[in-house]
Amino acid sequence: MMLLPAGHMTYSVRTGLLFFNILLLTKADSPPKFTRNPTDQIGVQGGAASFVCQANGDPQPRIVWSKKGKKVSNQRFEVIDFEDGSGSVLRIQPLRTPRDEAIYECVATNSAGEISTSTSLTVLREDQLPQGFPSIDMGPQLKVVERSRTATMLCAASGTPDPEITWFKDFLPVDTSNNNGRIKQLRSESFGGTPIRGALQIDQSEETDQGKYECIATNSEGTRYSAPANLYVRELREVRRVPPMFSILPRDSDIMPGGSVNITCVAVGSPMPYVKWMLGSEDLTPEDDMPIGRNVLELTDVRQSANYTCVAMSTLGVIETVVQITVKSLPKAAGTPLVTERTATSITLTWDSGNPEAVAYYLILYRPKSSEDPFKEIDGVATTRYSVGGLSPYSDYQFKVLAVNNIGRGPPGQTIEARTAEQAPSSAPRKVRGRMLSATTAIIHWEEPEEANGQVVGYRVYYTMDPSQHVNQWDKEIIRGANFITIQSLTPNRTYYIRVLAFTSVGDGPLSDDLQIIAKTGVPSQPTEFKAEAVSETSILLSWVPPAQTSPENLITGYELIYRKSNEAEEQKATFDPSTSYLLKDLKPFSSYTFQLAAHSKHGVGAFTSEVTADTPQTLFATNFRVKAAMKSAVLLSWETREKLNKAQPFTILYGNSQSVELDGRLNKKLISNLRPETQYSFLLTSRGPSAGGLQHRVSAVTAPDLLRTKPILVSRTDTQGTVTVKLPTPQGTTKVRGFYIVVAPLKRQRGGKFQNPWSSPDDMDLEELLKEINSTSKGLRIRRQAEPRPYITAHFQKLPSEFTLGDGHTYGHFLNRALLSGHEYTCFVLALLELSENTVYATSPYSDPVATSDLDPQPIVDEEEGLLWVVGPVMAVIFIVCIVIAILLFKSKPDRKRAEVEGRKCSFPSSKAMSSHHPTDPVELRRINFQTPGMASHPPIPVSELADQLERLKANDNLRFSQEYESIDPGQQFTWEHSNLEVNKPKNRYANVIAYDHSRVLLSSIDGMPGSDYINSNYIDGYRRQNAYIATQGPLPETFCDFWRMVWEQHTANVVMMTKLEEKSRVKCDQYWPSRGTETYGLIQVTLVDTLELATYCVRTFAMFKNGCSEKREVRQFQFTAWPDHGVPEHPTPFLAFLRRIKACNPPDAGPMIVHCSAGVGRTGCFIVIDAMVERIKQEKTVDIYGHVTLMRSQRNYMVQTEDQYVFIHDAIQEAVTFGTTEVPARNLFAYIQRLTQSEGSDNVPAMELEFKRLAGAKAHTSRFVSANLPCNKFKNRLVNIMPFESTRVCLQPIRGVEGSDYINASFIDGYRQQRAYMATQGPLAETTEDYWRMLWEHNSTIVVMLTKLREMGREKCHQYWPAERSARYQYFVVDPMAEYNMPQYILREFKVTDARDGQSRTVRQFQFTDWPEQGVPKSGEGFIDFIGQVHKTKEQFGQDGPITVHCSAGVGRTGVFITLSIVLERMRYEGVVDIFQTVKMLRTQRPAMVQTEDQYQFCYRAALEYLGSFDHYAT
Repeated sequence: MMLLPAGHMTYSVRTGLLFFNILLLTKADSPPKFTRNPTDQIGVQGGAASFVCQANGDPQPRIVWSKKGKKVSNQRFEVIDFEDGSGSVLRIQPLRTPRDEAIYECVATNSAGEISTSTSLTVLREDQLPQGFPSIDMGPQLKVVERSRTATMLCAASGTPDPEITWFKDFLPVDTSNNNGRIKQLRSESFGGTPIRGALQIDQSEETDQGKYECIATNSEGTRYSAPANLYVRELREVRRVPPMFSILPRDSDIMPGGSVNITCVAVGSPMPYVKWMLGSEDLTPEDDMPIGRNVLELTDVRQSANYTCVAMSTLGVIETVVQITVKSLPKAAGTPLVTERTATSITLTWDSGNPEAVAYYLILYRPKSSEDPFKEIDGVATTRYSVGGLSPYSDYQFKVLAVNNIGRGPPGQTIEARTAEQAPSSAPRKVRGRMLSATTAIIHWEEPEEANGQVVGYRVYYTMDPSQHVNQWDKEIIRGANFITIQSLTPNRTYYIRVLAFTSVGDGPLSDDLQIIAKTGVPSQPTEFKAEAVSETSILLSWVPPAQTSPENLITGYELIYRKSNEAEEQKATFDPSTSYLLKDLKPFSSYTFQLAAHSKHGVGAFTSEVTADTPQTLFATNFRVKAAMKSAVLLSWETREKLNKAQPFTILYGNSQSVELDGRLNKKLISNLRPETQYSFLLTSRGPSAGGLQHRVSAVTAPDLLRTKPILVSRTDTQGTVTVKLPTPQGTTKVRGFYIVVAPLKRQRGGKFQNPWSSPDDMDLEELLKEINSTSKGLRIRRQAEPRPYITAHFQKLPSEFTLGDGHTYGHFLNRALLSGHEYTCFVLALLELSENTVYATSPYSDPVATSDLDPQPIVDEEEGLLWVVGPVMAVIFIVCIVIAILLFKSKPDRKRAEVEGRKCSFPSSKAMSSHHPTDPVELRRINFQTPGMASHPPIPVSELADQLERLKANDNLRFSQEYESIDPGQQFTWEHSNLEVNKPKNRYANVIAYDHSRVLLSSIDGMPGSDYINSNYIDGYRRQNAYIATQGPLPETFCDFWRMVWEQHTANVVMMTKLEEKSRVKCDQYWPSRGTETYGLIQVTLVDTLELATYCVRTFAMFKNGCSEKREVRQFQFTAWPDHGVPEHPTPFLAFLRRIKACNPPDAGPMIVHCSAGVGRTGCFIVIDAMVERIKQEKTVDIYGHVTLMRSQRNYMVQTEDQYVFIHDAIQEAVTFGTTEVPARNLFAYIQRLTQSEGSDNVPAMELEFKRLAGAKAHTSRFVSANLPCNKFKNRLVNIMPFESTRVCLQPIRGVEGSDYINASFIDGYRQQRAYMATQGPLAETTEDYWRMLWEHNSTIVVMLTKLREMGREKCHQYWPAERSARYQYFVVDPMAEYNMPQYILREFKVTDARDGQSRTVRQFQFTDWPEQGVPKSGEGFIDFIGQVHKTKEQFGQDGPITVHCSAGVGRTGVFITLSIVLERMRYEGVVDIFQTVKMLRTQRPAMVQTEDQYQFCYRAALEYLGSFDHYAT
């Protein structure tokens, strides 16, 4: 060691420091510099976006991302740094619009400086994507390669222009330029015909290549990401030498004679062995064609059983295995059956099996010996003794038995015949008749009973003169071997009563009816088979079989009939000539009559029959049907209707050559037009309803001759006196005329000032008012108010003059010829009253040409309605002010506010408190002020707080008050529907009696040259605080499709509500007026189907609309409610209210009226409108006014809310809306909503979550809803006595003949989010219900089973093990064979092959048993359960089965309810972005009681939904 001087050491150190400082000076810090800038991107909602930012500098800069100046921080935003620190990637997934659209800034910072660059992100919805936006045609798939091998990740994309493909690995871009060409992107490859422009090829793969790869397609239109796929790189396997071994052993098989089978043998080893088949010593596989590893032996037409050997060989050895192929035959015939016991209705058989091998079961075939019908079968007989029941007494039957095994049915055994035992006759002797042989001797004869039930041993004949005695006290005779008897020593001229019975060796049959006979020679005996039948409300048809006539002495000369009303003592008589029937007329309707009939001969009247009773029906729909007037081409009919008639029930008039017209049930007259002159017509008035009893009214009429063939001709024009001179037509023919009338018809002014004649001919007019004028003597009737534009008679003549001056002011035949008003148009015609028949007959001339009077004082054109408004408006304003003043006075004079409220409800004016809550523009309130009907006055609005009590009162006594309230609804006004009745418009009405009122109808824009083009069967309906909020219309007809879409366009409608299916009960309710796919053109409107979303209870279709010649594009949604039953109303309003909420969420505030239709556009349509309006009302007010709104609607369209059931349903729906309110929450607000639910409410500090759950339990199911479940034969099948399926939703099994309750299982159908009956919720099977369980799976094609319990929990059985563990087992008809079992982290998946032994059909059933549910409480996290739900539904989609998913726990309501609730909630969250746990559970509880059984389970649903939000596109990957 060398020591240096101290001074020298100091010098050295200083020199080193100086050198270091020089180095620092020479290497100064460098500021950041971007080596890769992020580029702008256009992404798609739900997809991903990645921005790459890289920079260098000294020191290495740090990269920070910001959005709008703030550092990004969100669970959807992730920053991934490059391993070398050269930069980072900002990853956003899933993309949301518009929240993610922004400018993003990349900031690079080091000690030498800071730089930044920015990029923008645009996010489009799927429906906004441009035509050329990239799409991934083939994405990368999971791949496993050995190290040093080549891995290729495929990707194909399309777009315009062609997209560029780039790759990301673990969210970082793949660099293909810096790895010596080991990783490269292929530019032109092909895979199965698909061009691959961007496949990624990795040569000499290493462990570092392992990761998640994504392919990204980018062009000028945007960027699309593929789904990620993992690449795994594993170590090279060592080359091992393994002797051959069988990996799949061939299975023994049983086949039918001549059948085919494939036997597979698979062997493995290293090197891989050759595999061949041998039969004994014979090689079945050629030596030069021996396959490696796998050999399938195909055997066809196999006739003999044999053992086949599979041999596997390699250089390391030879192994073999034997498989047995057994040719199974069908079972042999069963032994000949023996009859061991017989009764009158059953035969008991026993037989030998006849088969050495096991038989699955036996079939018994039987039929009556005399029948040619096929044999009936009794299936599934498990023993060799069976009693066949349900047979007829003393009847011969044929029986045979056949055996069945798992191959099929064997041949039938020998047929035997057996007769059932005798029984007493069950019917009396037939056709009992008698006649007198002399004054003291009678002969009685009869025929054998129809149901003798054995060998008739003899007959007993009873006879007496005193029928009041008991029959045992009558004289009797016993007859054997004959069917007649002679009775002697009768007392002459006395009436005898005779009865006969038959008896067998077992007992007596019933006695025949009384036969009466008078002991007198030549007097006829009693008519037999006497019957009475009503043929109309005033007539009854009597029929009978005449007594025997053996000689001229007892020849019948006539009949005598005695009859009376049942409640009257007075008898009436009728006599008539010999016949076998008689029509008795002029009876009173709705009365009961009794009849007795006797025949008489020249010797006197014979015995009367026993009394027969018949009722005349009530006149059910109309009386006094008559011809009121007949014209040359029309007939006016009239009738009177019953007071209590269902006015919604239409009438039909049939006439002519099978012509008919349907009428509104409220009408009492009808003009039948387009008839021929001088022709006899018959008119039949009938009612379509089932209560009409087929009754009809018929009248006849002859139309008038064509007497006045020319029209009145104008001679001189109007002068200043308002007169017009016309030349009148000359009458033709010789028909007698009682008088001629000149009729003036003012024309109706239309919008725009034009005049129009609404009738094409005078015969088309309703002439009733003119008839009143003709028949009246009151002059007041003849001078009509001139303001009414109605036709009037201006003159009457006995003889028609050649000319006449209209408007000269003189009186002609008591009719004033008043002046024509200026500024109007008129036409006239001649009406002749003829003397032809009992009916009033008129002949009319054609209309004259219109004549216009000069307008001396022009007035602006104002509609009648508008003119009326100027009168009514100020009056209404005054009334309204008076109401307010009275209300204020009432309020001040009664400080007790509650009393004021009560008084206000009693008063026809609202109280001040009520007034303050009523909006002056609400149409219902305005109607209460302006057109208050007695019904509205007695049914004021109901406070929301009293609605439940009011509903209870209305439903008491079987809805008695509901019925009374519904029947009292009447708008109190009469309205016209002239446009609906025009001939050109009649084909546009789906139902003849459902019309569109003129004052509220929707007017389409007129099309030149097309009469009636402004008509559609639609009416405006007012809503809450909005006039014309809705349009109620019928289901469009093919003839009205164009009109319908024209209305949608012209009214600027955004939503169409459809409340019917296209077909119900095999009847077309509405025609499909929209395109099934693509585009259809309806007139000038082009409609394109953009999207269809089918859910369990409704369907949403989105359409794009264009109008020819217009560049505007509109979007219209159609909401079709599919859960309204074919009969009645929905059982629960919950699905309907969910449907309503969806519509309201999609209706823009500036949209036009909402169009609502069902079939007729009145019943279900009315329900929807009232419920929607009332739901809006309860948001603003403390009252509902259902009665008032229905009354208002009926003043705008007829029949609105068509049935009492619909009226009750409206109340139920509003009550539910009031009780439960809105619990739907946007998914983004779910966390805040749950926070609110965890907070306590009220003085009791009860958490809101607990209160919400308790509200679910408020509605208890009535025991009447559990019908089958409560039957004694089914009660033992329920695991818990209080958990049973509702009758309306229970899963029904196919009944087994003779087994009571065999159609029952404790299971319920549950609707999913998108499919009705998507699930079957059931209890864990019991030992005694396991067979039923497999029967249910098979019959309802359910191949996915979810099990949410262990077999035993907490020391108690929760579910019987209903599946076989190791080898196959049989459950009744079904053989269940376990195929595989997979133990997953949270569940066990079992696969079973299920075979129906009856026909050999098989299917695979997969059972998912969730094993992570704790025995007490609920899982701590919902993530695993969500994954489980996803796996179940993916499997369902993958295997494409149509049947429901079966879900069970122990009782089938708790965990089962959670599974189904979350399945629905999570799927809805994906599609709609909203969550409603409460309504989902409530909907489930309408289908099965107690679904989601505990509050813990209810909270778990919320918690799991919140966890799901973290991976919103869970199912997609």
